[in-house]
Amino acid sequence: MAHVTHEQLDRLLEQALLLDDHGALASQLDALAQGYESGEVSRAAILVLAAEEWRQAGQPVTALERFQSAVDDGGEVLIDPRSGIADTLFELERSDEARAIIADIKTGQWNPATALTVAETLVAYGDLQGAHEWATEGVRACAAGSTMREVLLRTRYRIRVDLGLPEDDLDALLDVTR
Repeated sequence: MAHVTHEQLDRLLEQALLLDDHGALASQLDALAQGYESGEVSRAAILVLAAEEWRQAGQPVTALERFQSAVDDGGEVLIDPRSGIADTLFELERSDEARAIIADIKTGQWNPATALTVAETLVAYGDLQGAHEWATEGVRACAAGSTMREVLLRTRYRIRVDLGLPEDDLDALLDVTR
């Protein structure tokens, strides 16, 4: 397929969910990315989807390779593929490498969706303080009233409760949006 639309990808994802076969979908996405030229969806975005499916299929090493291919490709993606690399490195018990990737993300340009992903990863692997910092920075990077801001505010609030922190000005914004 030379060009791929969001609808075509959605159909592939729906089929895989119905069949509960992440490995088959990951293979299809790999094949799609191989000969891919251009379209609505970037090659990097297809590689990220493939990486996520490889993780679901229990193949974290292959997932790591696909996330790295997405980084190398440099195409447009919603979430920095390095956040997927970090999450997968944690899964592989390579936490020092994961933390180095997260530090690298922080020194560059990132968006609120990436901040949410990193915060969720850090929560999953027990770094609540780091997760709190990412969620806070993510909230600050969002436009007021955006859905992403709401999600980040809620995530941040849950982290703050787990840390035993008192309510602050950003938590008060969540009260207004409820």
